Amino acid sequence: MKYLIVIPDGAADAAQQSLGGKTPLQAARTPAMDALASRGRTGLTNHVPQGLPPGSEVACMSLMGYDPLQYFTGRAPLEAAAQGIVLGEHDWAVRCNLVTIADHNGSKKIAGAVEAGEVMKDFTAGHISTAEASSLLAAAGQGLEADFPQLSGWQFVPGVSYRNLLLYRGHPGVSPLANNLRTTPPHDLMDRSVTDDFPRGTGSRLLTEIMSHSALWLKDHPVNKARLAAGKLPATHVWLWGAGRAPRMEPFFQKYRINGTMITAVDLLRGLASLAGWERIDVPGATGYLDTDYAAKGRAAIAALSTSDLVCVHVEAPDEASHEGNADAKVRAIEQIDALIVKPLMDHLAGVAGHRILVCPDHLTLLSTKTHSRGSVPFVMAGDGVMASGQRTYDEAAAAKGGDTIQPGWKLMEAFLHSSHSGDGGHGGHGGHRNH
Repeated sequence: MKYLIVIPDGAADAAQQSLGGKTPLQAARTPAMDALASRGRTGLTNHVPQGLPPGSEVACMSLMGYDPLQYFTGRAPLEAAAQGIVLGEHDWAVRCNLVTIADHNGSKKIAGAVEAGEVMKDFTAGHISTAEASSLLAAAGQGLEADFPQLSGWQFVPGVSYRNLLLYRGHPGVSPLANNLRTTPPHDLMDRSVTDDFPRGTGSRLLTEIMSHSALWLKDHPVNKARLAAGKLPATHVWLWGAGRAPRMEPFFQKYRINGTMITAVDLLRGLASLAGWERIDVPGATGYLDTDYAAKGRAAIAALSTSDLVCVHVEAPDEASHEGNADAKVRAIEQIDALIVKPLMDHLAGVAGHRILVCPDHLTLLSTKTHSRGSVPFVMAGDGVMASGQRTYDEAAAAKGGDTIQPGWKLMEAFLHSSHSGDGGHGGHGGHRNH
């Protein structure tokens, strides 16, 4: 049996006035996903347990069949795993965004600590390039060493574009951070004041001081001067969040008895794949943004099915469109996923004896707030042994009408791999329970 999962990140949403009262999934032309709904099983699930942040770090862990309440320790450790960084028992990883913070008049602030009324202008610093980010992180590392000589074991590690890390290599009995540390993702602060969203808990003062000092480290950097001269947003600060220690995830093969492959342009998903023991495929042209090469991802998934039992294709574009508040771009991204990923994969699997397809977002990302949100998301699964729920479209409303709810969300994987749906509310002894 071959299994294919497509994750349209953040595709689920609420009805939009600009889309005639429809959600982006309803407004988008999605004949392939609608065809899956017509012959498959639709329903709702929730990948974000209460008490955990409604981000991809939690929701994608759930989608991959792992209970976040058992395995989740923080976002940054997952991204460290993506880079092959091994965290020891006493080590911490902290996510480090390069961001643009502006004052209330919109002027970019490139010196000094953050003050009242200043807002998160861009959590990506204008989608800064990886080369620019690496140069800025090197300067931040020099600043950290000069301004905090009392610290040892701390190191900035460049990643991809604005997505970077701050590592702490610890020692037994000594930890500047603790599990009560609470931070705010910068993408949840778009166009909002940042003054009430600095870290809280053990280690928060240190992280806040590093964030404030970073403005001085970056303000006169040649990269920022060149970006300003070119009319681009500068990276005014580092924003620290998502701290945690290394999780101990059970290998996916040990848990489900099949192997997996992940196709994504996002380090978070690469890290989850590594920790689960999945293969990872990096696709040229896959950017983790709206300009990603959808068709290349589809072709890579078809090729990977020849050697892997399960292939997962993650596409970040709908989520990015929501963070920008761009409804039309979100609709276009969903349509591209349907036409260039789902449709070719359906055509390929039509000639493969024994297969199933699952399409499910990880979480809601609301255009109205430009942030992630907890709540139910629609799924559709189709293929051998999966009986139809009677819906003709794939969207939030149709999934709700299907009346099929799998909770908690991490049990969706078990239902997808092992159960059938007879229409009587049962799960064949596997997966989650039907709730109303």
